[in-house]
Amino acid sequence: MSGLKEEYAEGMDKIQELLDDPNYSEETLSKLKTMTLGGLSRKENDFDYIASNELKNLLFEGGVLGRPASGTKESVEAISLNDVENFIKENLVISKAIVVVGGDIDLKDVKKRVKELLSILPEGKKEEVAHFNVREKPTTNVLKRETEQAYIYFGAPYDIREDSEDFYKARVATYILGTGGFGSRLMEEIRVKRGLAYSAYARVSVTKSSNYLTGYLQTKLDSMDEAKKTVKDVIAKFVKDGVTKEELEQTKKFLLGSEPLRVETMSQRLNRTFMEYYKGFELGHSDVELEKIKSLKLKELNTYIKEHKEILELTFAIVTK
Repeated sequence: MSGLKEEYAEGMDKIQELLDDPNYSEETLSKLKTMTLGGLSRKENDFDYIASNELKNLLFEGGVLGRPASGTKESVEAISLNDVENFIKENLVISKAIVVVGGDIDLKDVKKRVKELLSILPEGKKEEVAHFNVREKPTTNVLKRETEQAYIYFGAPYDIREDSEDFYKARVATYILGTGGFGSRLMEEIRVKRGLAYSAYARVSVTKSSNYLTGYLQTKLDSMDEAKKTVKDVIAKFVKDGVTKEELEQTKKFLLGSEPLRVETMSQRLNRTFMEYYKGFELGHSDVELEKIKSLKLKELNTYIKEHKEILELTFAIVTK
């Protein structure tokens, strides 16, 4: 919930009302199904969506994280009201609750109100978050569609966990490789030097449930093979040779200088607080991480990059004509 301070009490009352009497009705379920199915229909010709889903399907070999987050036409149509009720009863429980609060409100009062809210919920069963490994043996799957562009999505294992103290190194390394837009290795080689694509990116996803490198680009149909080879070559050179002192210093300037923009709003600050707790760090860890980035040495970063040869095991999902 977010709102004006003077609406805080009424907002809490409305949350309590909703938790106490969820909107379980066939009419509501039918409406939501129609909306979801409409969204899935619109994505049938969204080739970025198709390639992205296929990449996850390949990386997680058809497992739970390999399925589309929005579901499929068949899975959405099959949902019953009983499924919804059981899902909520199993997952919206006190034992799994994490509450993050911010704003000009009294802490003692908000704790009291939250306790009242949670008392509505069943105790439930606390469970560890399951972790799913990315496939180690690379593969490529090409999907044929009526398209004027080739959509190339790629991914690989990345051996780092969410609570790793080395995550700041991964953050710097990935920025230089492909997150940093113009100036990143992938953008320079694929767009600036070769003119193969308008943009090319790579980033690392690290959560309790998975950790992997992923990236994407679009290119002309007849440039598909060259673009794919260039991605592999750029990442291979990155792992073999590391980065330059200039690249490290430019990345430090950006990450440190743009930090105020990442904590401008209350929503941003609360999200950061949640993520620090979620990853098992002390609150304020983000500031500690920035200090580590500030003092990061070139040799230290390059040693880290060269240790992660697993990102060479690239899996590709491609949509082309």
